[in-house]
Amino acid sequence: MVQKAERVANPANRGNRRRPVGNITRGTTNPNRMRRLDRWLAGPQAWRLRSAADPLVVDLGYGASPATAVELFERLAAVRPDVRVCGIEIEPDRVRVAKALERPGLSFLVGGFELPVPGRPVLVRAFNVLRQYEEADVPGIWRLVQDRLAPDGLFIDGTCDEIGRRVTWIALDAARPLTLSMSVRFGSFDLPSDVAERLPKALIHRNVPGERVHALLQAMDQAWLESAPLASFGNRQRWTAMCRALLDGGWPVHDGPSRWRLGELTVGWEAVAPLA
Repeated sequence: MVQKAERVANPANRGNRRRPVGNITRGTTNPNRMRRLDRWLAGPQAWRLRSAADPLVVDLGYGASPATAVELFERLAAVRPDVRVCGIEIEPDRVRVAKALERPGLSFLVGGFELPVPGRPVLVRAFNVLRQYEEADVPGIWRLVQDRLAPDGLFIDGTCDEIGRRVTWIALDAARPLTLSMSVRFGSFDLPSDVAERLPKALIHRNVPGERVHALLQAMDQAWLESAPLASFGNRQRWTAMCRALLDGGWPVHDGPSRWRLGELTVGWEAVAPLA
């Protein structure tokens, strides 16, 4: 979704609501593809939705099928029954198809990164969208969405494989990036660094020696290999040991064993932020 980097970076363009801000994406998607992120939103981040004055959530660029937007609505309704999820797509035909699935609390609109919804969303999910842009476009896109967030709102910029076995996402509040999360299905990788091919656009080209995200992935691989004796007890125990080793080694690892056992690792943004 963004015509060019200049369009997003230029504040004068932000007042133009006649044309959605963005490009049409490929739109490929599959049911249940976003389950790992949705589990995180309904878990450690659920407090944001519970405490929101307006429980508005946006699924931005949901693709050719609205299935993942419907799934997001159903999962978050278990956290906040009065949640309102709006799926936004820049392609009008995709919205016309999705309109048949509307119900109280679930709607679909034509739009882009300008988020043409009344009010300020507490959660915005953009998955496999920014991956189709240039790295130079990312800061302007981030800022455009961040400026629309509610207090304590969160913007999720993420990427995953076709069926959600390898998933990564960056969480941002209105001011700055907060964390990078990685979530994998056990058995879908040989080394944890295999997830690198699904890093968000802001990081995928930074997986080179000298960059922070490369150092993290290398430390994950080393800790995973050193935890090999635990493999006989299962990959959950081995992944948990890897996470604990990273934490003990000074990495800003968030959460704890209850999240680690899911094949999930979240670190503070300072651990992976691109170098200038």
